[in-house]
Amino acid sequence: MEIKARAKINLTLDVLSKRADGYHEVEMIMQMVDLYDTIQLEKAESGITLSTNLPYLPNDSGNIAYKAAQLFFEKTGIMPGVSIHIQKQIPVAAGLAGGSSNAAAILIALNELYEASLTTQQLKEMGKTLGADVPYCIVGGTALAQGIGERLTILDNAPSMFVLLAKPPISVSTAWAYGQVNVDEITVHPDTNRVIQAIEQGNLKEIANNMYNILEPITAKRHPIIKRIKQIMLDGGALGAMMSGSGPTVFGLYQNAYDAEQAKDKLALLVKDVFVVSQYALN
Repeated sequence: MEIKARAKINLTLDVLSKRADGYHEVEMIMQMVDLYDTIQLEKAESGITLSTNLPYLPNDSGNIAYKAAQLFFEKTGIMPGVSIHIQKQIPVAAGLAGGSSNAAAILIALNELYEASLTTQQLKEMGKTLGADVPYCIVGGTALAQGIGERLTILDNAPSMFVLLAKPPISVSTAWAYGQVNVDEITVHPDTNRVIQAIEQGNLKEIANNMYNILEPITAKRHPIIKRIKQIMLDGGALGAMMSGSGPTVFGLYQNAYDAEQAKDKLALLVKDVFVVSQYALN
């Protein structure tokens, strides 16, 4: 069986409060894009084997994809038996939910492969224990995520757009980024409702004008290349540009492919991981 695990971007990312358990209450609009890892799964006699095209990635329980397979077999009581290969295209540790999307895809695929008949809600509950973005990656499309990211409201499909993604050659720890957040000191918050309205109206310019990520100033202060990438995108005709998640990937929204490709060519001189994709809409 073969399945695509797609990346996501955040059109907004807000932190509302810090909980007693150390997690943050967030509110963010998530958008799936058509950049994906390809995952092949095959039933095996016993055990779980995992391989990828990137030699530095762990192929055991140090990989969230492996953990997802373990969890599926543990929760369903099915005897473990699967061979998994992941062809990575989504940059690693990029703020694009690459690992989370792999975990989500594996839960979905194993449910089908083993005819376990788990509901989407059951898969989301499973995914929540693996990571905050996994439930969203199970659902996909355009969604509002609240709580720690697990409370999802499906939104209208966002209007057609071309998305330029550029990941600088740095890594940002999600835990570090959120650890820098002092909720009382946040002076600017995204207008999440306004972006939802713009999505409902199919108004890409309004979406782009109101995007905001409260983690961006934190990460960009430590890594100035983020601001530089963002400026190149805006100078190249992006309607708006922003960092995704805790970074370091920056994305720009474009109305036409030509402008996006022109900006991509400029950014390719600065960073290796640069892609032009479209948004991925649910049917």
